[in-house]
Amino acid sequence: MDRLTARLEALEGRVIAHRRILQQLVTLGGADLRQKMLLWLDERAVMQDAEEDPGVLPIEAAALELALADEMRLLHAALAERS
Repeated sequence: MDRLTARLEALEGRVIAHRRILQQLVTLGGADLRQKMLLWLDERAVMQDAEEDPGVLPIEAAALELALADEMRLLHAALAERS
């Protein structure tokens, strides 16, 4: 395994750990907090301001926004399963 692959895998592991911690915190916060979090994530699971069409932006500019929206969607799905 080269250094870049090892670093990417380490970063992915950290993101997954943070997602699990956040899910647990929201779950422990009760139904009201979970519902508020789901609504908040719903608003952020899609790129804003008509940016849903990634062809409008260069790939480099859209990559971070797409990753953010994808992470919000994944977290929303995981929290919705716990309801």
